[in-house]
Parts: sequence; C-alpha cells; structure tokens
Amino acid sequence: MYTIFVTDIIDVPPRLLAFMLFLILIFLPLMQLEPSILRLLAFANVWAIFAASWDLVVGRTGQISLGHAIFFGIGAYTSAFLFRFFRLQPWVTIPLAMLVAVLAALILGYPCLRVKGPYLALVSMAFPLILISIFLVSGLKPITGCEEGIGPLRSFFPFLKVYEQRVAEYFLTLVILLVSGIILYKVANSRIGIVFVSILDDDLASKACGINITKYKLLAFAISALFASLAGALFAHIIRLAGPSQLSLNYSFLGVIITILGGIGTIYGPIAAAFILQFLDRYVLTIPDVTILGLKILPLPEAWHMFIFMTIIIIFIIKWPRGIARFVTDKLTDLSEEREIEERGPHIWKKYKRKKESTHEG
Repeated sequence: MYTIFVTDIIDVPPRLLAFMLFLILIFLPLMQLEPSILRLLAFANVWAIFAASWDLVVGRTGQISLGHAIFFGIGAYTSAFLFRFFRLQPWVTIPLAMLVAVLAALILGYPCLRVKGPYLALVSMAFPLILISIFLVSGLKPITGCEEGIGPLRSFFPFLKVYEQRVAEYFLTLVILLVSGIILYKVANSRIGIVFVSILDDDLASKACGINITKYKLLAFAISALFASLAGALFAHIIRLAGPSQLSLNYSFLGVIITILGGIGTIYGPIAAAFILQFLDRYVLTIPDVTILGLKILPLPEAWHMFIFMTIIIIFIIKWPRGIARFVTDKLTDLSEEREIEERGPHIWKKYKRKKESTHEG
C-alpha cells in the first residue's frame, strides 16, 4: 500500500500538489473558523468545480466559451423550479438539473461548433444574455421571479444550527469537489482525453485520421456543462436563491480568470486558484478597520475592489504565465530530478570546484 501511495501520488507532482491541498482543506474546520469564512470556503469549492469544468472544454479541445455561465444558471434555475413547483428535495433536483444542462449543451453546442476562435466566444457569450432577457420579462414573473429571482430555496441541512450548517455545507461541497475533480482528471487523461488534445493541436489532422471531431467536441461540451450546472445548483441552494446574476457574464469571466490563474489544461490548477481568489477577496480587498503603528487604515472603497483585484491577477499572470499550479508542479519536478553539480547554482559549483582543486594539489 505504501509503495502504491509513493508511486502514484508522491512521485507525481500534480497529484502530490492536489493531495497536499486536499489535506489542508480537510483540517481547516478544526481551526474553529467563523461561519462567514466557512461559507466563503464552500463558495471556493463551488467555484473550483465551475472553473475545472470550463478548463476541460477550453484546455483540452480549445473551444473558447465565454458564456459558460449559462450552464451555471441552468443548474441553479432548474433546481429552483423543481423545488418551487414540485417541492422536490435538493438531492433530487440537482441531478435533474445536471441532466437538463447536458441536454441544453447538446442543443446549443451544435450551432456553436459551426464557428471557431473569437466567433465561438461571441456566439457562446450571447446565450446567457438571451436567457437573462427572457427571465426578466415582466409577464413571466410568477415563474422566473424576474429581478428578485426564485427563493428562498431549501438549504441542504435545515435541521442543523447555523454553525453546524456551515461546517456541513463546507464538507458536502468539498466531497463533491473531490469526486468531480477525480472524474474530470480521469476523463482528461483517458483515451477520450487524448482525442480531445489531438483536436486541440490540429482538428484537421484529427479529422483526417477518422476522428469525428463534432462528436468529441459535443462530448466535451456536455461533460463541461454537467459539472458547471452542478456548481450552479450547489451555489443556489447554499445562498437559497436562483437569480439573474447567476447567468451574468461576470460569472463566466470569473471562471476564465480562475482557470488562467491556476493553469489552463491542468484541472487541478483552477481548483487551487479558486481558493487563492477567495483568500484575496477575504483578506486583501475586504479587510476591516485596523490600526498599524498608530495609523488607522480604513477598508478599501467598493469602487477600488475590482481595480486592485484585476491588478493582482495581471501581476500573477505576468509572473507565472502558465499558471500558479504549473509553476509549483514544475518546481516539485525539478526538486525530484537528479541534476549535475553545475546546474545546482554558482555558489555550490564554486565550492565544489575549490574542493576538487585542493584534492588535486594534495
């Protein structure tokens, strides 16, 4: 068992990074965190699922979708509709919402695949905007709720106290994130994933080899929608509301930012980046009044949040263009590999050279 653990996890830097991250997340609630922080971490789990789903379709097949929030919103609204009109529990509404999202992905994906590059990005961006416009029609307010949305929805653990609910929601989303991450990672590294990458590298060559690229692109789109809708349904039941904001382009761009920050085409990268962004939002942009060296530092105005947030993201992307997770795994790989003494730094090389010369002189 130990040999298998070392071979399959310790010796594989991406898996080692994921394992270390998961251990940290498992023991976080033992620190007796505030309910608001536990909810923030639950949101991070949800955003990690959403970003990883976008990473599959973009990082593996090269389909640049900027309207991925449509599946997030479909998951949220479908689960809300089923609860509002049929009083079904979340354990039933969420799987049904995922099936609806897959069906929507197959319907919307076919016309999207007829265009490429920036045209695909623009076409995909239009779908959530169209759906928002439909949901905001005043005549549909009894069904969609218009600007107010649909709520309050049933929470996952209504029989628990507030703090216990936050802990339970955190562990629920963490387990779902773990299962989702493993499934997405397995898909990305399976035979289907290899076909996805071949389409990303050269779709014409893949087509010439007899691969039905439309079929595989639709498959990637459907799998991505499945997990994006899962994230949307989880989010709606945590905040107990499904609203038009969950279809907004802000949510689509958030998934893009998280994926690029973590590392496109890694699956584990967006998961790590989701927690980094939540940490920035909690401890950098929304700090309370503090006094340092007798000087009172006030919280940043809301208008500055997005500016500072995007500035930090740009610095990260410039510093680590391949993503933070890739940078870490590259360093782990570098540490695990044997290197010549010349490659270990000028200081070590000079010390080794002096020692060698003194030996020859003796």
